[in-house]
Amino acid sequence: MIKLRLVTAQEMAAMDQIAIKEYGIPGVVLMENAGLKVAEIVASLLNNLSQSSVMVFAGKGNNGGDGFVAARHLHNRGAEVQVFLATEAEKVKGDALINLNIWRKMGQKVYQINKNNDVSLVRLALMKADLVIDALYGTGFKGSMRDQMVPIIEAINASGKTVVSVDIPSGLEADTGRTNGPCIAARHTVTFALPKLGLVLPNARPYVGELHVVDISIPNTITTAPPEVGNLSTVNQSKDDKKNVPESKGLIKKIKSSNGESINKTAGRGVTNPGGAASDKKVSGSDPLNGGSKRYLITEQMVRSWWPRRTGTEHKGNFGRVLLIAGSRGMSGAAVLAAQATARSGAGLVTLGVPVGIHDIVEAKLTEVMTFPLPQTDRGTICLSALEEIIKRANNNDVLALGPGLGTGKDIADIVKEILLHLNIPCVLDADGLNVLAGKTELFKAIRTDLVLTPHPGEMARLTGRTIDQIQNDRLGTAAAKAAQWGAVVVLKGAGTVVAGPDGTIFINNTGNPGMAAGGSGDVLTGIIAGLLGQGMQALHAAAAGVCLHGLAGDKAVRNKGMSGLLASDLLEQLPAVLKTME
Repeated sequence: MIKLRLVTAQEMAAMDQIAIKEYGIPGVVLMENAGLKVAEIVASLLNNLSQSSVMVFAGKGNNGGDGFVAARHLHNRGAEVQVFLATEAEKVKGDALINLNIWRKMGQKVYQINKNNDVSLVRLALMKADLVIDALYGTGFKGSMRDQMVPIIEAINASGKTVVSVDIPSGLEADTGRTNGPCIAARHTVTFALPKLGLVLPNARPYVGELHVVDISIPNTITTAPPEVGNLSTVNQSKDDKKNVPESKGLIKKIKSSNGESINKTAGRGVTNPGGAASDKKVSGSDPLNGGSKRYLITEQMVRSWWPRRTGTEHKGNFGRVLLIAGSRGMSGAAVLAAQATARSGAGLVTLGVPVGIHDIVEAKLTEVMTFPLPQTDRGTICLSALEEIIKRANNNDVLALGPGLGTGKDIADIVKEILLHLNIPCVLDADGLNVLAGKTELFKAIRTDLVLTPHPGEMARLTGRTIDQIQNDRLGTAAAKAAQWGAVVVLKGAGTVVAGPDGTIFINNTGNPGMAAGGSGDVLTGIIAGLLGQGMQALHAAAAGVCLHGLAGDKAVRNKGMSGLLASDLLEQLPAVLKTME
């Protein structure tokens, strides 16, 4: 599966129920497959399973049932396994009860921990454990957990042990990635069938760790064509299945799949909480949470499938002629970084226009990029008399990148406006190119060509008249709404960059790291996207691929240089090696 759909808990529950009710796959079979996959990943993390001690913390629902299955398989392989049940055994029902009974019939103990004084027992057991499996709360969790569970979660986190969470870290909301109190900080999360939306949103990053998306045998005819959420009457959804519908927000270090890509499991096999709150409220955020068929996680496989192939008969003109208009006095670096990134990303010919006052500086820094000077104002910015030449040059190229380091002011605003209105080629608009259009976004709807806007939260706040906090609290909703309103591809930068298309498609990126939060990093991204557009990628794909590659280059740079001293130019050094993996 090249496209990795991001689903809400309700969407996954619907798929789960279709697998059970319409395809006839028993829920206990899905549970067996889920627990087995968890056990396999746990076994891969332990050097000597027969000499390892594993603790399984289980809740009363199907998440706990998955934990019982994992416990059995690990015990069968020689591990010492202890199961701690966070509820009264009488409350365990259905498929989970079947697997709890199997565990007991094997002569294995179950330690009950649902009282305040049970945390002492947990702390003692954690001292000798090599690994912890968190199967307490599933994707139905929403709100706050029981008071008795708080010290248990805190003790697990304080133990320093490797924690593997089943489907989702306990305490994290599956749709929002929100935490409303303590939450398991997993080193690995094994999620089933498809990644849940909250797992890849920024606030979940400290809790999810490395995300493994595993196949538990739900037919791909279900996972590639999700049912209409909210209309589950045809699959006779049970009361327990209906009551657990969470919200959206979270992120991760890395995505892995047990079979090289990723496929299947669910929340709908009875996602119940071991005492936590549940809700049947509709998820807020409207647009990005309706129509999950257009919400995807950007993966390397996906980018590779879009990659422009080179047959050996091409010349430089085949790989795109890209024009950049950038820079001003004191901002030559932005222009240089964007131009270098364009060339590094594979564009055939790159030309950079800058104010005459910085032209010689820029030309001295660039070897592979052609440059030309433009008339400038007293402030060192491009002046209005340059407009005719810019428009003429732009329409003789294949792509325009406009904005890095341009400066602000009325001349720049008029230049940007007129260029966009007279443009016949795709354009990447960034930085000051966006800033000068605050309050003038109606212009976007008048543009005749593909437009990629790359605002960071501050720039998006200026464009929309909202606060940065408002933007950050609804990143998916903001990007999706503005992409539709403006008829443009919107790249809302930041942790978990959101790429939204005007057709409602949303991509979320999980590559990159905090070391990239440095001046010039955005200019590099602008250049990468422009370079990919020049090579013929459609605008939405170029934007999604660009943010993924940008993040991969940052991750590679951090491995070599660490975070604190990372520079935007370090990304340029790593870009060729990253691009090589796409070829």
